[in-house]
Order: sequence, then C-alpha cells, then structure tokens
Amino acid sequence: MRNIFDIDRLLDEYTTYLLLEKGLSDNTREGYRRDVARMLSWLAGEAKPLREVTLDTLRLYLGDLHDVGIAVRSQARIVASLRSFFGFLSMEDYLPANPAELLETPRLGLHLPEVLTLGEIDSMIASIDYSKEECQRDRAMMEVLYGCGLRVSELIGLEISRTYLDDGFLIVRGKGNKERMVPMSETSIEEIKGWLADRERMKVKPGDENILFLNRRGGRLTRQRAFQIVKGLAEAAGVRKTISPHTLRHSFATHLLEGGANLRAIQQMLGHESIATTQIYIHLDASTLRSDILAYHPRNSKGNGG
Repeated sequence: MRNIFDIDRLLDEYTTYLLLEKGLSDNTREGYRRDVARMLSWLAGEAKPLREVTLDTLRLYLGDLHDVGIAVRSQARIVASLRSFFGFLSMEDYLPANPAELLETPRLGLHLPEVLTLGEIDSMIASIDYSKEECQRDRAMMEVLYGCGLRVSELIGLEISRTYLDDGFLIVRGKGNKERMVPMSETSIEEIKGWLADRERMKVKPGDENILFLNRRGGRLTRQRAFQIVKGLAEAAGVRKTISPHTLRHSFATHLLEGGANLRAIQQMLGHESIATTQIYIHLDASTLRSDILAYHPRNSKGNGG
C-alpha cells in the first residue's frame, strides 16, 4: 500500500491521470480538482484521515453540501469527481478499495432530501437501547435534532449556558458564527432535563464543561459520531430511507410547513439565508416567532404521544 502524505502531490498525480488516462478537458480537470480539494479540506476539518474515509463519511459530506445550499446539479458533478478520485486512489494502490463506488448521484430535479414521517421518527427514538448508559443522551439528541431542526454542527456545539429550559428556547450559533433563537417543544425540554441529570454524574473533559452533549468519555461529540447514532437508530427501527442528521432537520421543516406554520418563521428558526431573502427575517419579534412555531409544532399536535 502506497503512503498518502503529500496532498498537493496527490492532487497533481490525479490531475495528470485525468488528462492522460481520461482525456478530460482543462475545465473539467480543474473542476474535478476543485471538488476533490474542497472534500479534502472538509476531511481535515473533521480530523478524518483519507485512508479512513468510508461511504458513510462521503454521504455525511454530501449532506453538509446540501445544507449550505449547493445545487443538485453541482452535487451530481461532485459525486462524479469523488468517484473518479477514489477510483484513482484504489487503482494506484493508495487505498484498498473505492469508498465512493456506491455513492448515489442526486437525481436532477429532485431538490429535497427524504422526509421521515412522525411515526418513523418515534420508531427511531423507541429503538434506543435502554441498557446503555447513553440512552437518555440519545433521546435528547434526537428530540433536539428533530424538534428544533438543528444542523448537526449546531447540535454538537450547543452550550448549557445557552439552553433556557424555563423559557423554552435555545441560542444556537450557526453558519457564519451567526446566532439565532430556536424555540423548543415540551418534549425536547423534558428530554434535555433528563440528560442533564445523567450528565451531572459524568467526569467532563477540561474545556467541555459548557457543552451540552458529550460522549461516554466526557468530551464533545463529533459530527461523524452524531451521524452514526442517527443512522444506527434508523437501522434498528427498520427505516430503509437514506438517513442523516440533516434528514431530521428537513423532516421537521416539512412537517411545520405542511401543518400551516409561517414560512418566514420556519426559515428564521432554521437559520436559512439566501441572496434574495437574507434580510426579510431580521425584524420578526422573538415571542411571535416562538408562538407561531409552537402552534404548529409536530410534537405539540393533538393525539401525539411524544
């Protein structure tokens, strides 16, 4: 197995391969190289060695691309780039296999990820193994991911000092280091209270004392671990859809919209911004936002057992 240590050299080798073996145009080669370089930068930020990349790692990466608004057509090109790059690494004996070989190409015209039903979400939560010490943490995580519509990066960065259980809202630091208020359902509040009671008995790593969700060793969770937890619960519940933490966020927004909630309130709650709509949410009153969201919150619907 050849060593992977010089990323710039590896990219140069890959670009040469695209020219000599594939005969791709200058523009296509540069596009593929940019796609791969961006993925490698993301891996570095996740402290994920290239040799340890799996299909699930790449799916998580694509989920992040979707979350920042990368168009489906661009996602399809990126998938082609990743398949090509990892195929090259496998062929040149840098990797034993191509982890991108089964990576699904987003269908053009399909702009939204899959949506879970409330029953499927409840089944995932019900599948949590109560014999494990982290069971209450996982219940709270699932409720916050779904019931508050958070990005996975926002979930793992949640701070206890910004969790206002008595007032029923969180302060979340989202993309661009921007903060927003996120209302919580009663179910989310109760599950967090249960987790905080368990958390008090843990030995917390220095520096993570204010982090809400911790791993069994008392340190903050990684995005990869949160992804594994959600995916594992889906498998245990028999949910056969393509699942990631983003699926819960999108399902929550979809359920709110279908229930009749105000679109602008949903967009502000989720921290969505676009060139056309960046400024239109800023002046919504916080109390109005919370009452509007909770009036249509799936967890507050009549007949829901929580």
